[in-house]
Amino acid sequence: MNFSQFFLILRARYKIILLALVVTVMTTLVVSLSLSKTYKAASTLLLTHMGTDPVTGVVLPAQLMSGYMATQLDVINSTSTALMVVDRLSLDQNNAVKQQFEDSNSERDIRHWLANSLLKSLSVTPSRDSSVISINFTGADPVFVAAMANAFAEAYQETSIQLTVEPSQRAAVYFADQINVLRDTLEIAQKKLSQYQQDEGIVNVDYRLDVETSRLNELSSQLVMAQGAVMGATSGENSNNRSGEGQSIVTNTLINTLKVNLARAESNFADISQKLGSNHPSYEGAKAEVEKMRLELNRHVRATSRSAISREAEIRAALEDQRTNVLAINKTRDKLQLLVREVEGAQRAYDSAMQRLNQTSLEGQSNLSSVSLLDPAVPPVTPDSPKLLLNMLLSVFLGTLLGLGFGLLAEMLDRRVRSAEDLMDVLQAPVLGVIKRSSPRHRHFRLFWPPLMRFLSGPRIGRRT
Repeated sequence: MNFSQFFLILRARYKIILLALVVTVMTTLVVSLSLSKTYKAASTLLLTHMGTDPVTGVVLPAQLMSGYMATQLDVINSTSTALMVVDRLSLDQNNAVKQQFEDSNSERDIRHWLANSLLKSLSVTPSRDSSVISINFTGADPVFVAAMANAFAEAYQETSIQLTVEPSQRAAVYFADQINVLRDTLEIAQKKLSQYQQDEGIVNVDYRLDVETSRLNELSSQLVMAQGAVMGATSGENSNNRSGEGQSIVTNTLINTLKVNLARAESNFADISQKLGSNHPSYEGAKAEVEKMRLELNRHVRATSRSAISREAEIRAALEDQRTNVLAINKTRDKLQLLVREVEGAQRAYDSAMQRLNQTSLEGQSNLSSVSLLDPAVPPVTPDSPKLLLNMLLSVFLGTLLGLGFGLLAEMLDRRVRSAEDLMDVLQAPVLGVIKRSSPRHRHFRLFWPPLMRFLSGPRIGRRT
């Protein structure tokens, strides 16, 4: 079927097409006028991004992150929000509502039945490129639909606060219970540490501040000094010349005095030996005095050496005893350090739990919401449906399609020859001529119809004129 044949079919079946169009348009008009008017009220909400939380100081995530907006839509359409609206407006106490509930024979209670009915008339529309949400409610009463839209907006605000506050409140209760346990643990650890310090007599864990360690260091220093004194005394005792004598203990005042007196006596003896003979009494007296001074010096050097050796042995023994004592104290201190670490760990756990308890308590008492009411719903003036103009335009389009379908169906059921092309298609034979009958209603087609048909149909193979 080419376009010229289709046009001829439409021309022949125009009555069916017009009838279908008129019936569709009239039916749509009657139905639109008979439908009850419904109104729609919209309440607009803004999801604000606060950046840093004023209670916890934590940087909040972006409000329009993936899945955030869909979550908010699910919260608004949830049964909990609808039940909050029912309770807020006391809809379950209305006598008319109770009667409708009894007539419905529903197995649910009246609150859930009302919540389900309200959700059917609720629609939530998010903005495409912003954080604005529109809560729409449809119904027969314009005042009622505005009140319901505002009620859902307020219920959503309260629900968003509860969803933020309730986890913090439960966490605060948990941390309050844990605080008691951690406090008991800390007290037990502190008591064990104090008792151990009293039993062992250890005040400080740091060995550098311990008296016993200081005493050990002092004894080590004294031993070094005693060893030096022993070495000096021994070298002074074993030496027989002047240089050897200078190696004796120089800190002994008596020995130094004896050395000075010995030097003076030797000098006096040298002078006398040059002036007098060996048999002179002065020579004998000076010589005896020198021998006496030398013997006295050697006796004091030997006594000093023995004293230094004895003191060195005593200090060494005291040092060994102190070292043993310090090692025993260090073993005790190791256990003390474990107890101190246990106390410190319990203290850190207690402080951390206390900090979290304070934080969650503040969060549980916060009534801040990230949802703001941008535009409250007002009673609509014009009904939202039925939309007469839109319905009529759609009925014209649908009626035209139905008319074309009925026209083509009628042509298929009652096929007729309406042009030379139809005859050639049926008989598969060339057409030698066409006889047309002129009529007044077809005269205005006489000038342009044949050329138009030839142009639309195009050349045909085997056609003769």
